[in-house]
Amino acid sequence: MRADRIIALALALGALGCLLLAYVAFERVKLARRGARTLQNALDRRAAASSASAATPGDMATRMRFDTGMVPQARYMTPSAPGQHGETSAAPAVAASPKIVVGRLASWRARCGQAGARWLETPLGRQVVAAEDRRLLEQCGFVDINARGFFLLSRLVCAAAAPPIATWLWGAGIPGPYRVAFVVGAFAAGFMVPKFVLGRRAARRRGAVADEMPVLVDLLRLLQGVGLSLDQSLQVTINDFRAMLPVLAGELELAQRQFVAGRTREQSLQRLAASFDNEDLRAVVRLMIQVDRHGGAVQEPLKQFGDRLRETRRARLREKIGQVTVKMTGVMILTLLPALLIVTAGPGLLAVIRSLAGVHR
Repeated sequence: MRADRIIALALALGALGCLLLAYVAFERVKLARRGARTLQNALDRRAAASSASAATPGDMATRMRFDTGMVPQARYMTPSAPGQHGETSAAPAVAASPKIVVGRLASWRARCGQAGARWLETPLGRQVVAAEDRRLLEQCGFVDINARGFFLLSRLVCAAAAPPIATWLWGAGIPGPYRVAFVVGAFAAGFMVPKFVLGRRAARRRGAVADEMPVLVDLLRLLQGVGLSLDQSLQVTINDFRAMLPVLAGELELAQRQFVAGRTREQSLQRLAASFDNEDLRAVVRLMIQVDRHGGAVQEPLKQFGDRLRETRRARLREKIGQVTVKMTGVMILTLLPALLIVTAGPGLLAVIRSLAGVHR
């Protein structure tokens, strides 16, 4: 591959990274401004309500006339400089343009998902998005059929775009007999890239579920101990502890929506028990179903279950520490042993060399 192509690709990737960082920074600023504006509006409404409750009837009539626009315009209108009206009208347009872009992106993604969803039940769709892929989508939190359709389109687009890009980048150095194998390999790599990304996200979420399990068990034990029902406990966990349980709170919220829509507790929690391949999560789900069906005090079983989860985590951490120790042995041999040999055996070796040199003289 030539140097100019490498430089062009590096510049394109750098520009894409800068655009992504700018988008993230813009989203954070927008969220901060939205929160501040919401807080200010709430404070203004509370101040207006308190002042309205203490106002006289005459003041209330004047305030109503002012709020409804029944005020002489000559008294409240002030002259403005030329071009000032254009500036004030341009500000909302500038503020609304990011919302328009985000809305268009969301609508475009929804249309792509709907277009791919129409191909899901075809033989091609069942081969591209197999049962394993659908399980990975559920583990990633993508339970909508449009998400499966978008995944199908992404696999097809990546598989179609990978061979031309790989040929443009590295095709000049590939001999002729191996060109077909190179194109086939690029096609297979592009086809597997979305699944690889999905598998990484699913693995992270499975690890997060394993880390959040002791916190969930302790929260359920505390909330059940203060007298809340199971439905109230789950609702408090979803609303107030989402920052501590980002994955499980979202899954429980989906289960609660299904339960409110008319499914039984067992049906709504079945997906949560079967998606993440976690036996501890299955045990907690079975316990919640039993409590919802038969009732009873569950503080002591939850306490024992939480202690067992913490002991399991300690054992897993000890195992990881042992593995790190074994890995560090090789690193120490490669890095510290040469320096140690130089420090300890270096002076003796130099003395032997000097003595041998003196004998030869």
